[in-house]
Amino acid sequence: MRTSNRTYRIHELIRRSGPARDGTRDRGRRTGWHADPVPAIDVIDETFLAVPRERVAAEFADPARWPSYWPDLRPEVAHDRGPAGLRWTVTGALVGTMEVWCEPEGDGTVLHFFLRADPDGAPSGGRLRRRRWLRAESDRRHRAFKAHAFALKRRLEDGRPAGVAPSAYRPDGTA
Repeated sequence: MRTSNRTYRIHELIRRSGPARDGTRDRGRRTGWHADPVPAIDVIDETFLAVPRERVAAEFADPARWPSYWPDLRPEVAHDRGPAGLRWTVTGALVGTMEVWCEPEGDGTVLHFFLRADPDGAPSGGRLRRRRWLRAESDRRHRAFKAHAFALKRRLEDGRPAGVAPSAYRPDGTA
């Protein structure tokens, strides 16, 4: 029976992620699904929105919106958790995983964002140049998502002043 090249690579990654033969961990060895011990791009963000988590999750559940959030990525849903959010596998400029988790908190939702991926073609050159590029790319991705999160916050909160409970606020000013 012939094994496919992809199956072989997966088994090889799993084998390499285990302990070394002498019982210690080999830090230079690949672990998990990433080429390096940890993903090169690892973005984590949290933003509070004073709206129910169902409204926040609905914004990310619509595939038509994804190109505006991530124009150079092609997300594919790996796990739809309804109002709790989504997990994706991503390809395109980055290859890895991405997640939006909507955690209920008080009168609103904490929007958690995770992006763990490796670039599909980082610049060549020395290690220092690559590290600088990766740091700049991580920062760019983080800032871009934060801008989207704040725009979403402004739109969904609909002008609610800070300190006013979402349940007490009405855009027309009536109580």
